[in-house]
Amino acid sequence: MVVFADRVDAGRQLAERLLHLRDRDVVVLGLPRGGVPVAFEVAEALHAPLDVIVVRKLGVPYQPELAMGAIGEGGARVLNTEVLSLTGVTAEELRTVERRERTLLDERVGGLRLGRERVDLTGRTVVIVDDGIATGSTARVACEVARHLGAATVIMAAPVVPAETVGNLPGADEVVCVLAPHRLVAVGNHYRDFSATSDEEVVVLLDAAARRMRNGRVVVDDLDRDVEIPADGVLVEGHLRLPQGATGIVVFAHGSGSSRHSPRNQFVAEVLLRAGLGTLLLDLLTADEETDRSNVFDIGLLANRLTAATAWLRHLPETSQCRIGYFGASTGAGAALWAAAEPASDISAVVSRGGRPDLAGARLPVVQAPTLLIVGGADEAVLELNRQAQARLHCRSRLTVVDGATHLFEEPGTLAAAANLATDWFSRYLLPERGENGDDPTGF
Repeated sequence: MVVFADRVDAGRQLAERLLHLRDRDVVVLGLPRGGVPVAFEVAEALHAPLDVIVVRKLGVPYQPELAMGAIGEGGARVLNTEVLSLTGVTAEELRTVERRERTLLDERVGGLRLGRERVDLTGRTVVIVDDGIATGSTARVACEVARHLGAATVIMAAPVVPAETVGNLPGADEVVCVLAPHRLVAVGNHYRDFSATSDEEVVVLLDAAARRMRNGRVVVDDLDRDVEIPADGVLVEGHLRLPQGATGIVVFAHGSGSSRHSPRNQFVAEVLLRAGLGTLLLDLLTADEETDRSNVFDIGLLANRLTAATAWLRHLPETSQCRIGYFGASTGAGAALWAAAEPASDISAVVSRGGRPDLAGARLPVVQAPTLLIVGGADEAVLELNRQAQARLHCRSRLTVVDGATHLFEEPGTLAAAANLATDWFSRYLLPERGENGDDPTGF
């Protein structure tokens, strides 16, 4: 039984069960890696600060899978006295294991926080979030560590939790979930998309959450809302985010079978937001239209929806003066270039990630917007199609290959590399100060 489209959808559903906490002094902690995208949505809904909680198991020296305790930040340590007694682990053996695990914990925290201070938990309500609970061992330790760090109330929250755990998780004052099956086979079975979360994605989400913090409090003053845009007699759904003072906005054309909830495109969008660019993530098809697979490859239809969204942005007071770019993935790249070729499009830049620009066909030579094609080095068939498409472009264009990446850029570091390339390109062409005075990262 699938309940959640992905971690973003799961986070939003979970947040609805936690809205009663909005007026309390709440801190949301995500368990890396998969719990952080879920926690990000919860923190946004509660207008609460977001941080990570990193724990390390202390395994018995000769049986490492057996936990004799766990450690967390700030010197936090919880011990299982029963296991220590039964195994006869000496104080020196315990110190040796703890020193090793403390080094690994500090390295992990440093790589995720990148200099950001840990959020103080003293006397506060702490909501610890994961993408699901199976055995409950990590959740239990996280709750104990949060309590050790000063939390007054500890709530464990996850989209899916075994029924027997809901009322019986030591260390938690409350367990909140969306789904509580009596027999949980695997957490991933309840997600359509349960692809791995990278450290890069975690860092971007923590950065995005930190931008909302001022003087220790969350301030929500950027434009950030769901929208409906009329196009072809239907309403297409989207999510618009616009940082204060933004002069450029990127419209996302998702690939086949994807949506505005795509974790990969949301990751890219967060990197763009960090650079001061607005983003509009769209569902180019309605739920009914998606059931007909031919619509997914109807490039003309998808391009018309992009054109309608562009016209809508030009009439919206907050974005009417913004330069507009398109970011296309898979078939969405073909739609982006098709729409950019419209005579009155006035699109300032296009980026394709793992895209099919060849699907724009005869319109390719008409495109005037500077175009960056990003392709994975291991995505050989699509790479060749991109080379052929670039040969037909008469505008400024560049083809950049990300070594080791496959079609979905799932390999460690590859999605972050693509996001940084896209950010450089859009910053050059959508942000006047970069376009006039900045270095040109593209070589043009």
